[in-house]
Amino acid sequence: MGRRGRPPADDQLTPAEWRVVEAVRHGLSNPRIAQLQGVSVDAVKFHVSNALHKLDLPDRRALRGWSGVRRSSSLSRESGKMSGSVQWSGLGQVARSVSDIEQSLHFYGEQLGLPLLYRFGALAFFDLAGVRLLLSQAEQATPESILYLRVGDIHATCEQLQARGVTFLNAPHLIHTHADGSEEWMAFFNDPDQRPLALQSVVAPSASAPAPE
Repeated sequence: MGRRGRPPADDQLTPAEWRVVEAVRHGLSNPRIAQLQGVSVDAVKFHVSNALHKLDLPDRRALRGWSGVRRSSSLSRESGKMSGSVQWSGLGQVARSVSDIEQSLHFYGEQLGLPLLYRFGALAFFDLAGVRLLLSQAEQATPESILYLRVGDIHATCEQLQARGVTFLNAPHLIHTHADGSEEWMAFFNDPDQRPLALQSVVAPSASAPAPE
């Protein structure tokens, strides 16, 4: 039997380490990661430390910029060749913070009549004529919405934009794996007025991909 916590021979990190790394790349703090994943803060720190050691990275900031992909992911590690134009697929999602999720569910769902796609606690997703509207409850709602720009190859697009001088806040990272195995990947950046933008890519499951954990 292999050593406890040892990753599969074909991967760099254990499943638990990958979950923490994705959350770090999303910009979450250790206490927030612990809360969302139902583990202790010490466990999160342990996984972060292990990941930094295995990947030979100096700190958390470097981890946020690391663009690795777990081997079990449906996202191909082969990025498309860079070209002169970025291939946009449209606007995939708009995110807005709200002060009261229940009140907003009533307003957007009952009063405006938008179809509710699904809800996760203080997050609610509506369909706005093919564009997903994400509402997230916050202590204080902010006036800025986040525009999620849909692309095909998120790694290749990120490289193209970086070559043009765009600075990303984190590397492309896995946000969520749906029940059907499709994956949502994102990478965040700001416009010149420091308003938030994000790349969004939905990757269909491959025939050989394992079921979501």
